[in-house]
Amino acid sequence: MSAETVAVVDYGMGNLRSVSKAVEHVAGSRVEVRVTDDARVIENADRVVFPGQGAMRDCMAELAAHRLVEPVRGCLGVKPVLGICMGLQVLFDSSDEDPGTPGFGWLAGHSIRFPSDTTDGQGRRLKVPHMGWNRVRQRSDHPLWRGIDDAERFYFVHSYHACPDDDASVAGTSEHGVEFTAAAAAEQLFAVQFHPEKSQRAGLALLANFLAWDGRG
Repeated sequence: MSAETVAVVDYGMGNLRSVSKAVEHVAGSRVEVRVTDDARVIENADRVVFPGQGAMRDCMAELAAHRLVEPVRGCLGVKPVLGICMGLQVLFDSSDEDPGTPGFGWLAGHSIRFPSDTTDGQGRRLKVPHMGWNRVRQRSDHPLWRGIDDAERFYFVHSYHACPDDDASVAGTSEHGVEFTAAAAAEQLFAVQFHPEKSQRAGLALLANFLAWDGRG
């Protein structure tokens, strides 16, 4: 029996070594993890991890430069895909950070910046970018939350956050002055704003759940 393959999309943006090592850690010998910019490897993989950092414009430009826009798009809705950080935001239509740059549009909505005057419940100013550990409230009984406590802490680094048009696509929320989407889900897709590879036990549990997921919500 051949090993299942997981493609970690390499388009020059994202903490690929940490992501791949975390996936390998939970995968065991039955899964082959490949960090790749080869469209054929991505298209033929059983699962795809789509990480990213930086701005939407740079992300989409690098994907285009590596000729990976259509291969990644072709995986959506077809096989289990896990988006991480910018790999969540670019699944939406657009971002206020880069007006005129279209995302994949697989999920309806756009990304906005945390207000510079963001404050907590006591009126204390909060820093932007939102960086560090924060609690995630689960909004759905999704298989990727299995074994993870509601309000578990995950690690975030971002200044923009996605605003889905359809609240049904929101799988988890967090707060940084305002409530924001920390996880989104659709058919064969789960995407998170936080970094599971940096989130210790809870992050590894989510990655293990992704490897066991059949793509159904």
